[in-house]
Amino acid sequence: MTHQTDFVPTADNSRLLRDAFGRFATGVTIVTVASDTGPVAITANSFSSLSLNPPLLLWSIDRGANRFRYFEQAEHFAVHILSAAQKSLCWDVAKDAFCLQGRALGENAEGVPLLEGALARFECKRHAAYDGGDHMICVGRVLRASLSEAGTAEASEPLAFFNGKEGRFRSADLA
Repeated sequence: MTHQTDFVPTADNSRLLRDAFGRFATGVTIVTVASDTGPVAITANSFSSLSLNPPLLLWSIDRGANRFRYFEQAEHFAVHILSAAQKSLCWDVAKDAFCLQGRALGENAEGVPLLEGALARFECKRHAAYDGGDHMICVGRVLRASLSEAGTAEASEPLAFFNGKEGRFRSADLA
């Protein structure tokens, strides 16, 4: 028998709402921007494709995040869809907005830091930003995109997030 918890979201039970949102399995991304002090990054699972024509994507950032100001001001950013092999990078970025400083990174024409090894990368120009309650919804126009085909299973499978934990979606499970 399944137990179901029904509730009306309030400030007092925001953990329940967060847990309910966490039941949606997502991929994991790292979004990067350039700053005066070097590369700034954030781990985000609030990513979605939006439009093919024009090419648009969206993601959102918590207004309370210590790195919010960098992303709020950025005209250009890059979204990297992580592979299972990038799990430790995911958590490094989640803990430290500046952990990419001192690492060998690529850089695009707009000066945005680029990560190697992502399953896909989208280099974007800010198209719009919208109020999303305690988050800002960022819509980016995709200027350039890339796909990666890795040699190992772990590097070619996506990093997934579900119920507060990271995991792996294995291509072999589809056979």
